[in-house]
Amino acid sequence: MRRGIAASALVASLALAATACGGSDSDSKSDGPVTVTWWDTSNATNEAPTYQALIKQFEAANKNIKVKYVNVPFDQAQNKFDTAAGSKGAPDVLRSEVGWTPAFAKKSYFLPLDGTDALADQAKFQPNLIKQAQYEGKTYGVPFVTDTLALVYNKALFKKAGITEAPKTWDELKSDAAKVKAKTGADGYWGSTQAYYAQTFLYGEGTDTVDATAKKITVNSAAAKKAYGTWLSTFSGKGLHKADTTADAYAHIQDAFVTGKVAAIIQGPWEITNFYKGSAFKDKSNLGIATVPAGSAGKAGAPTGGHNLSVYAGSDKAHQAAALKFVQFMTSAKSQETIALKNSTLPTRSDAYTAQVKADPGIAGYQGVLAAAQPRPALPEYSSLWGPLDIELPKVAGGKESLDKGLSNAEVAIAKLVPDFSK
Repeated sequence: MRRGIAASALVASLALAATACGGSDSDSKSDGPVTVTWWDTSNATNEAPTYQALIKQFEAANKNIKVKYVNVPFDQAQNKFDTAAGSKGAPDVLRSEVGWTPAFAKKSYFLPLDGTDALADQAKFQPNLIKQAQYEGKTYGVPFVTDTLALVYNKALFKKAGITEAPKTWDELKSDAAKVKAKTGADGYWGSTQAYYAQTFLYGEGTDTVDATAKKITVNSAAAKKAYGTWLSTFSGKGLHKADTTADAYAHIQDAFVTGKVAAIIQGPWEITNFYKGSAFKDKSNLGIATVPAGSAGKAGAPTGGHNLSVYAGSDKAHQAAALKFVQFMTSAKSQETIALKNSTLPTRSDAYTAQVKADPGIAGYQGVLAAAQPRPALPEYSSLWGPLDIELPKVAGGKESLDKGLSNAEVAIAKLVPDFSK
């Protein structure tokens, strides 16, 4: 899941909002088919064609419903939907990043789905994913695709270095990185300076940026300092690639991994198809996937990402009924199986992990690490808390400021986002 929410121009927002049908009087009074608009935020090249093919299947089976498909760039979608919903012009269905749920639910933009057809198969979905679609006891989305971070590694390079299993702690990873460098010449590990990726280190120390229950900012706590100290140590040492603080760091890390120049990175399943395009993984079985290393607390944890399908609360009853039926179809076991096979994304329901789906080593590998995925707290501001850290952590990793200074600055910035939280 590609991170970052970009600001969008009001004119562009309103122009796109005009394509939505939610709450349309003309459509609701017509004797013809009901047209629902779906804003899809997936990759327009690699993923969207699969969804468009499924829409045709849905329309063929539901002659009284038409689906207007609009692909919205992920980094623009949150702001565009916020603007459109505020002016009663939002789409009937939104492919919503899981972190958007609390904020849009708080504004009453999403329809509660409990007891509706959309959640008729609720028991089939992973409980932690249903929890992540909830806000104040109500469910505002149906889990569509999920993801988490894992340690992905090059089995051939590990074998050449004499490493027989993936490291389970960060100390083991650093030791293995040195072995890889000594035996193969490749770097053993290349870490990211992005806050989302550093989240695994916080979980490894049993902490987070904030304690939502206690309403306390914890990004500068002793546990967090220990976590970020471990994170910082992965950029210096034999076999450890130095921090890349450039705007193209993500692409640099990914390219080095798929071409065999680095043996291990932390990455999510949205890159599975790109892993297979790389020279190092023409043989898909060479891709190793393991739970992220644990911290000193003995725990291994990674953030849960992914997307839900949510229904706009501002649509009229006819559009909501059609939207609920569409959501039910798109999140069915059969549809999720199709999506997984075509797009190499992770299903959110157990009965979609068929033998054919699990034959993909990437999907099977990521399914195996989902137990370590931690849902985000139902805090509307939570996803925005990574913003200050995305400013400070590259400075720290690049040696431009101390860790203490960086975390202190982040704490001040986060306090402005959650002013009712204590430090």
